[in-house]
Amino acid sequence: MLQVRASPTFLPSTSSSSPSSAQAPTPSASFGRGSHRRGWLVSFAAAASPHRGAARRPVMAAAGAAKLEDADALIDSVETFIFDCDGVIWKGDKLIDGVPETLDLLRSKGKRLVFVTNNSTKSRKQYGKKFETLGLSVDEEEIFASSFAAAAYLQSIDFPKDKKVYVIGEEGILKELELAGFQYLGGPTDGDKKIELKPGFYMEHDKDVGAVVVGFDRYFNYYKVQYGTLCIRENPGCLFIATNRDAVTHLTDAQEWAGGGSMVGAILGSTKQEPLVVGKPSTFMMDYLAKKFGITTSQICMVGDRLDTDILFGQNGGCKTLLVLSGVTSLQTLQSPDNSIQPDFYTNKISDFLTLKAATV
Repeated sequence: MLQVRASPTFLPSTSSSSPSSAQAPTPSASFGRGSHRRGWLVSFAAAASPHRGAARRPVMAAAGAAKLEDADALIDSVETFIFDCDGVIWKGDKLIDGVPETLDLLRSKGKRLVFVTNNSTKSRKQYGKKFETLGLSVDEEEIFASSFAAAAYLQSIDFPKDKKVYVIGEEGILKELELAGFQYLGGPTDGDKKIELKPGFYMEHDKDVGAVVVGFDRYFNYYKVQYGTLCIRENPGCLFIATNRDAVTHLTDAQEWAGGGSMVGAILGSTKQEPLVVGKPSTFMMDYLAKKFGITTSQICMVGDRLDTDILFGQNGGCKTLLVLSGVTSLQTLQSPDNSIQPDFYTNKISDFLTLKAATV
């Protein structure tokens, strides 16, 4: 059975194909083997263990998820709504119908709105511009992307500033690392690099890399796989951090596209090391948000379109959960006997808040 922390601030991903097989890192597997050991590693390894703390509530409700019938009751029961973005607010670059009016309704009722996305291709500032382009008024402080989470996580463990971060990902991660004051290399500029395999060829890598951050990367190639693999396998204690392990993403509204999990899977395959996931469903961002805004998690409703990231993220944090069917998950998938993750409620899309409200007046 999946379990959640009572107090640890970080959990390895539970969204991989074999969640029970993921092992928490030990101090010897973390940054700092031998003479490089640093004190923050011990506390990090303890926080990362999925076996510490009390067991969370089962994710499988006896009667399954309830269809949302009384939107006002749900709205009145919480102070904060956390929204996933892809499949909930937009698909690709197209806004989902009724979103502006729904957000206006919630703000008029005094609700705090937070937007959390596993997509690491943009920084918070860049996401702010996307919201603006779509006609939505959202402050940068209300946006939390997994690119930001990667930098915030490194800050939270006092990652040494004399160490570097190798990035397999896009501009969003680079911008957030730069804002946090970390040295980095890699990213889109390595997308054009090739390896000329010939007898005796030996690929060099930077021995000062202390973390490899992997996110969605449209410039992914064999050079990046090999470079990241060398850093993780040969640099003492180098961390393997994933922004997410999402199987698919919405690059356009026409179809699903292979997600960041495919890039993470390649590095996992070559290193045989489980990544430390800072995006959903890890509790890192939830704990960060609760502390930043002073929110009690029981006063939060997590709204998303994915069971194994959004809904599990909310359940891991002790929040109410609402699944919308406007993205990845279908009603058939939700109600399948094979699905063990059940939200508190489900509905077609977030604008149902408007329709259901009107129906109950």
